[in-house]
Amino acid sequence: MTMVSTGSTSDNDGSTNERTLLVANRGEIARRVIRTARDLGWRTVVLHTDLDAYAPHVEEADAAVRVESYLDVDEVVAAARDAGAGYVHPGYGFLSERAPFARALAEAGISLVGPSAQVMDAMGRKDAAREIAVAAEVPVVPAYSLDDDPETFAYPVLVKAAAGGGGKGMRVVRSAADFAAAADAARREAASSFGDDTLLVEKYVESGRHIEVQVIADAHGHVVHLFERDCSTQRRHQKVLEEAPAPTISAEQRQRVTEAAVALAAEVGYTNAGTVEFLLDDATGEAYFLEMNTRLQVEHPVTEEVVRIRGEGVDLVALQLAVAEGAELGFAQDDVTLEGHAIEARVYAEDSFGGFLPQAGLASYVAWPTDLPGVRVDHALRTGQEVSTAYDPMLGKVIAWGADREQARHRLVDALDATVVTGLTTNTGFLRTLLAGAEFRDATIDTAWLDRNEVPAPEPDTARVLAAAALDDTVASATDGGALLPGSARGPWQRDGWRMSADPAPALIELDRLVEVAASRGTVDGRSCRVLSSAREPGRPLRLEVELDGERHRGAVRRDGAVVEVVHQGQRFTFERPDAFADSAADVGDGTLTAPMPGTVLSVGAEDGQRVAEGDALVTMEAMKMELSLKAPFDGTVTAVDVVAGAQVKLGDRLVVVEPEEA
Repeated sequence: MTMVSTGSTSDNDGSTNERTLLVANRGEIARRVIRTARDLGWRTVVLHTDLDAYAPHVEEADAAVRVESYLDVDEVVAAARDAGAGYVHPGYGFLSERAPFARALAEAGISLVGPSAQVMDAMGRKDAAREIAVAAEVPVVPAYSLDDDPETFAYPVLVKAAAGGGGKGMRVVRSAADFAAAADAARREAASSFGDDTLLVEKYVESGRHIEVQVIADAHGHVVHLFERDCSTQRRHQKVLEEAPAPTISAEQRQRVTEAAVALAAEVGYTNAGTVEFLLDDATGEAYFLEMNTRLQVEHPVTEEVVRIRGEGVDLVALQLAVAEGAELGFAQDDVTLEGHAIEARVYAEDSFGGFLPQAGLASYVAWPTDLPGVRVDHALRTGQEVSTAYDPMLGKVIAWGADREQARHRLVDALDATVVTGLTTNTGFLRTLLAGAEFRDATIDTAWLDRNEVPAPEPDTARVLAAAALDDTVASATDGGALLPGSARGPWQRDGWRMSADPAPALIELDRLVEVAASRGTVDGRSCRVLSSAREPGRPLRLEVELDGERHRGAVRRDGAVVEVVHQGQRFTFERPDAFADSAADVGDGTLTAPMPGTVLSVGAEDGQRVAEGDALVTMEAMKMELSLKAPFDGTVTAVDVVAGAQVKLGDRLVVVEPEEA
């Protein structure tokens, strides 16, 4: 374990400093906690593994400690003790809801910024929390015992991990025949994510809304709620968009869930910030208790943006630190009000239009929309940073506030339009498309909507026009808002020659196909085009705004050899020149299974010479806590197995080859 100073000039002798805070996390939440702690005059210390040695949270803290793992309780507690930290903020994920961690800190004389280990034991597990809710007369979802015969269940049911959240270890099961396989998969994922494979089986509500209530409690018996959030826009129980306040609940439903949340927290003796989650059944209007998250939530910024205490804004981390120091809340429930609406979008390193597969690689350029009105960005990704599959794929959060929901929605769409990441595919375009759609606009998306519906992928035609316009010197120089301007320079991407008289010949820009740029006619790819502005800075993509067939479009264009990247409306497109010298005979055929994402091979269910049937699982992979099974594409014989369990593979690596049966 190595400790280095990153900003503080004071020496540390290992003694406890009451105003030193160890942030036992990484990424955007570590930066978020550091920001508030610094504003309050705290000294901050962070952890980092070798992968995170140069991460933003390391540079922003006063000191940093190298650890082998963020999940090693003994190592993290030792780091806090050696850093002289009087307090530890766990963020979310990692050790944030582990009672053994809270207990080990208490034994070391260090305060956790969160509830006690006893409360974590009681509420951190879904099964124990369910029993407490029943005792407190809070409605819970009907459940089944794992000892019961699955044939007796009323399907569909939800199998879920008792020890965790975030959609990990969850499977919807629609028939008894599928139950065993789903339970096995959920159990594996739960053990991998939480170190505990205990499962619950509950009724699955086909159409419902995910409502959660933010509570804050001090050690003096005061518990208040900070209203509710709606997190219904989720895919496979992973939240995608969150908003506050909830747009569809009635005043009576709001009162019911907020009062139940406060009563539950008071019943268990809760202290610090927590979230009580409910499932609102659209069919009956009933609200069922789901679980209590004994930590700060990823989506806490939307609450901060809309809640006012005696007319002033709220900083939940500041409240957490004050409660941890023993202060009283100093306000009552009647002092808490709402103002406006806020929506949060989680930006992930994933290809949402390519099977939602995790992505990894170098972010060659990153621009967040930090200067737009009403927009807040919590992130930990910057230009030149390597994104690996070792951790959760979330790169940052973009949050927009508005006087009403529609203003917040429009502001968030604009913010995602202005978000640019090159070198790495993100879900920003997916989020933008979802936000701009009628379903989110009208608040008709329930918890299963994204599992039933496909969000249409953006078409590449406009991005191709932007790329051609940016790469043609005559267009890229047109910055006065006029029509396309003729020019004399010819760049290396133009294959057209020149002529002695009349208008200049159209330029042919070579992308994935030839694109005609006719400056004299004011067209690109046959579409009317006016360049409104263009800006090029060294080392950065060219920023371009055009009027295309009467509509305004903005994009960022970057060229790297034969590949051109365009980010348009948040979506990253790549256009690559066809290789005229490529050997088309090298095609390996449909029987080759390649890695659809970088990650770890969990198991290999194929051997050389083995006969397989279509749909047989041959390789199981995991990346960023997402498990994927690769199956035989047809009946045939395995002719090559190139991986073993535990192997790290890159995107596109060959794994298994299946040769089809003779006709």
